[in-house]
Amino acid sequence: MTKRFFILGICLTLAAGVFAQTQTGKASYYADKFEGRQTASGEKYRHSKMTAAHKFLPFGTKIKVTNLANNKVVEVVVNDRGPYVDDRIVDLSKSAAEQLDFLNQGLTEVRVEVIDAGDGRTGSVVNPIDHVAVDEKEFYDFEIERLQPTGFGVQIGTYQELVNLMRLADNLKKSYQKKVVVQVKVINGVKYYSLIVGAAPNRAKAEPLLRDVRKKFPDAFLVEYNKMK
Repeated sequence: MTKRFFILGICLTLAAGVFAQTQTGKASYYADKFEGRQTASGEKYRHSKMTAAHKFLPFGTKIKVTNLANNKVVEVVVNDRGPYVDDRIVDLSKSAAEQLDFLNQGLTEVRVEVIDAGDGRTGSVVNPIDHVAVDEKEFYDFEIERLQPTGFGVQIGTYQELVNLMRLADNLKKSYQKKVVVQVKVINGVKYYSLIVGAAPNRAKAEPLLRDVRKKFPDAFLVEYNKMK
């Protein structure tokens, strides 16, 4: 197989994958201590608003959350990142959890469905990053290899502009001396690119990289490649 590389020396590998518009898993809700604190989108958390934290859905995405224990439904807007616990897929505002009637339990099994992907102009999908301005005359060359990674990596964020992602990938590779992997996700017909650094064989060996990456990207979190399909 002929290999091609970026002109700037980047080694970027694309791993194609599709994120289904429906997820099932556990939901939690914000503790009272977070009232008024700034979320990852810049908005302040208010327990009275119908909002949620999700690990990678773009800010502004509207989702429908169904409590599978009682079939109660609520619609919320993603404005934060998390929850940073493996078996949880969404963190809801207290009012949303109240509507789903699981305040006393703390956790419940839910189904999450994307009903509106938003306008694509706000949130982490197009999150401005220092030194990622792109000159319209820049050229790139690629080494492209489709792969099935295993183990654990550190997800930096999810983006929509591929050219911005190229520049960030270059910076990450130089900073951490690790392979940079991109997972392609399709939500409501729109492609998003999740940027992931490293491929440690187990969680314990990935933790040091996560701590290092969070110094610059505080919203980074661990992902297990085998569970991202």
